[in-house]
Amino acid sequence: MSTTPEFDGKVALVTGAASGIGLAIAEKLAASGAAVVIADYNETGAKETADRLTASGARAAAVAVDVTDAASVEAAVRFTVETFGALHLAVNNAGIGGPSRPTGEYEISDWDRVVATNLSGVFYSLRHELPAIVASGGGAVVNMASILGTNGFAGSPAYVAAKHGVVGLTKTAALEYAAQGVRINAVGPGFIETPLLAGSDAASHDHLVSLHPQGRLGRAEEVAELTVFLLSEKASFIQGSYHLVDGGYSAR
Repeated sequence: MSTTPEFDGKVALVTGAASGIGLAIAEKLAASGAAVVIADYNETGAKETADRLTASGARAAAVAVDVTDAASVEAAVRFTVETFGALHLAVNNAGIGGPSRPTGEYEISDWDRVVATNLSGVFYSLRHELPAIVASGGGAVVNMASILGTNGFAGSPAYVAAKHGVVGLTKTAALEYAAQGVRINAVGPGFIETPLLAGSDAASHDHLVSLHPQGRLGRAEEVAELTVFLLSEKASFIQGSYHLVDGGYSAR
């Protein structure tokens, strides 16, 4: 893998990095010189990705993580620091969609599962990443929100509530850690062609496409471009903000 020096000497942790958006982000960070830890619930997929990156000349390692378990997240951060000596960059990307059902009919167990993954998982990640990043001399974090961090979406109360929470958590943490040299921002993708949407039928897929004025769904690589920019020194004065990459969805 040919690299550019932008992130030489930097260590990154990406959750949900075995596939989809997280994978695209990890690949771009590795290609830009960072040492990358591929953290995912899918341990086999994480290891396959890390092995492939290593074989191409990058520095990468894999770790299993369950972001709904604070101890698992703490262990993943500890693994990152022990393996590469520091933590400078983090992307809290792991998430799930959940079933589609109106709020008054939404199963409590589904609510708990979606919120545990998509909101508590981001908090647990920040809780353990931020001290490590401060100890490493500062860095940057991107939390993966969604267009549904600013819009509603009928049938997805848990997902929408969690992603709104991620945006608020991002702003709060950014205020707290700016003086310590840590920039924290959020990205809000539109609907992206990822394994999360792989089970959609043709009619549902076409409906989602129709919601985006550009007439298509996004690509994981497009989200990665914005995310990696926010992690870079090119974004040195961007703090506590929420950036959409949604083909015009939120402009409607």
